[in-house]
Amino acid sequence: MNVTNNTQNDVTEMMFHPDYKQEIVKMLRSNLTPKIKQERLLAYHERDIAAALEILRFEERNRLYHILNPETLAGILEYAENQTAYMSEISIQKRIAILSQFEIAEMAECIRNMDKADRAITLELLGDTLKAQVVLLNSFGEDEIGSKMTTNYISVHFDITVRQAMRELIAQAADNDNISTIYVLDENKMLFGAIDLKDLIIAREGTQLETIIMTSYPYVYANEQIDDCLGRIKDYSEDSIPVLASDNKMIGVLTSQNILELIDDELGEDYARLAGLSAEEDLNEPLKRSIRKRLPWLVILLGLGMVVSSVVGVFENVIAQLPLIIAFQSLILDMAGNVGTQSLAVTIRVLTDEKISRKQKLLLIAKEARIGFVNGLILGFLSFIFIGIYLFTLKNQSQAMAFLISACTGISLLLAMVLSSLSGTLIPLIFKKLGVDPAVASGPLITTINDLVAIITYYGLAWILVLNILNI
Repeated sequence: MNVTNNTQNDVTEMMFHPDYKQEIVKMLRSNLTPKIKQERLLAYHERDIAAALEILRFEERNRLYHILNPETLAGILEYAENQTAYMSEISIQKRIAILSQFEIAEMAECIRNMDKADRAITLELLGDTLKAQVVLLNSFGEDEIGSKMTTNYISVHFDITVRQAMRELIAQAADNDNISTIYVLDENKMLFGAIDLKDLIIAREGTQLETIIMTSYPYVYANEQIDDCLGRIKDYSEDSIPVLASDNKMIGVLTSQNILELIDDELGEDYARLAGLSAEEDLNEPLKRSIRKRLPWLVILLGLGMVVSSVVGVFENVIAQLPLIIAFQSLILDMAGNVGTQSLAVTIRVLTDEKISRKQKLLLIAKEARIGFVNGLILGFLSFIFIGIYLFTLKNQSQAMAFLISACTGISLLLAMVLSSLSGTLIPLIFKKLGVDPAVASGPLITTINDLVAIITYYGLAWILVLNILNI
């Protein structure tokens, strides 16, 4: 019966989640003619074919390159993770034809990732217009916004009629598919304003173009650092943002897709920093570079960890007289670390809004403190009840001693959670005030600081309450 059910489940899984990658590989390894293979490949999505490239051997991929035309191969390679490696396997003539199908920004990135010899040959064989655009994009550093822009946009002269603008739109639309916004330039190619496509379409033929031009429009400079201007870009919901050279001439745009990719990269870097890294790593990053990123943080955390251990040593007398108390140390440390990391994540997310006021920051601090207090109160009370019962029933402690230790644990948990909430909020705010990226107030740093706070709170309270005041 179980075998039958498993078989039915496997069939259902294959029906709703077919393994297209394996199907493609099997078909390409068959004896079908190139014409039939070509027709069958076109029935699959480019992403599935790109995934199949990883399984195919070099000679099998080479046959695939011969079967498909440059336009189809371009669509496939856009999804390929090892795009540069696959591109190097293709003949130079077909490679140029494939690159011509790419967006300029993607073409520039692909050429930038090639080895020196391939890059030189490829640039030499590109047309003058494409070569100039690729050289322009590659002239910017990876951290500059100009390296992420595209030259795919439509522009018109400001001193024309609506009818002439429509003609320009139709003429340029064949080569530029970002048509939702039309940019208006003067005779020196300086940005004058922008026109929404809908406004141009519904405008009467005799309407002056200047009446539908938006002259208050966001823009960025190509040599600006991505981190510096991304906050401004996110404040607008435009389909594209113009990119200007230092002389205020328009040289490209950031499309909504470019902006989403930039935000995704920023989130990846922030996540890496929360893990104590200086930037996001990948599988191809050299070992030495990864070590250089991680080691400074680990050295700092080692120093802080030694401070925590030294503080524990200060309370050696407490541990000697009441060894049972050490059993609940990890409970306090873990909860303090968790609370601090939660507050850190919330604070960094709030600080992505560059316009947050001082009053809002104070409200954030107060809110996190209240959350820490209420959660600490609830969890502290639960700890008092359950730890007291545990010590009394299972550890054969007297009722007074059991609930004194559980009370010490519960109160310590309350204080540690409040203080950890405050540290997880205040530290990134202080970093921000000092002009340091608050994301570097990473999870490991906050956790280690909270360990120090929790240790002092827990053992200090045990020393004061159990040993000094009650003289137990």
